[in-house]
Amino acid sequence: MAGPGRETRGIVGAPELFTRVHFRLRDPAPPLRPHLEHYWLIDWDLTEPYTSHVVPHPSVHLVLQRTEPGSEAERDGFAEVYGIVRGLFSRRLEGRGRVCGVKFRPGAFRPFAPHRPVSAWTDRRLPADEALGAGAPQAPAVLGPADEDARVAALDSCLLRLLPPPDPQAELATRLAELVRTDRSLLRVDDLARAGGLSVRSLQRLFSTYVGVGPKWVILRHRIHEALQRAGTDPEPDWAALAADLGYSDQAHLVRDFTATVGVPPTAFAQR
Repeated sequence: MAGPGRETRGIVGAPELFTRVHFRLRDPAPPLRPHLEHYWLIDWDLTEPYTSHVVPHPSVHLVLQRTEPGSEAERDGFAEVYGIVRGLFSRRLEGRGRVCGVKFRPGAFRPFAPHRPVSAWTDRRLPADEALGAGAPQAPAVLGPADEDARVAALDSCLLRLLPPPDPQAELATRLAELVRTDRSLLRVDDLARAGGLSVRSLQRLFSTYVGVGPKWVILRHRIHEALQRAGTDPEPDWAALAADLGYSDQAHLVRDFTATVGVPPTAFAQR
């Protein structure tokens, strides 16, 4: 089992969130790992409402959720596919609830739903069976078991039945998106295109079809995640040096992008 310390980058105020919810990450079955980063599970029982905020990654998510009390649909739960959210994602939590989420690797969702480019889902959420077909995981089967291992096993079972054949273009998109995350020297779209042996236009088409957003957006989002991480761990970050390190022409451009994404300037976020 993976604990909450693994890949919480992007969660705004993660330590505060973890005092209110039970959050953990779990690995999928080995055949699914080339396509999925992890499962994420959250349970909460709150006396007061709490709003969580996340600066999303360039990933599509399958989200199965249930809240109590509420309508019959809420109690039984429902399953949705969330396309990439380009702005700040906020979710109000109240009462009791449970979520089981599936984080697809950037570029890896398209083979599961080949009838539409992934950009068609960007900034949208839709019923899981509309995107994945009749075999999509059903909320009662996944959310119902009290045992966490049983919920993970239910996700594995459903997604293994949907496992698509190899798609070389999806594998290329996933590899390049991962390269942006791990190679901090890749700060320009043309550098990434060269790394993939593609023209800039071909790279843009690949990312639109398989990732859901353009390569420039992916590069900028990882910059913001790095700035967010620095602001959350360093009480007095050197923003000018960080801006240069992230490939910005000056500090003002970093401040502009950070503020547009998170909602407050980086200095205000660090102080908070």
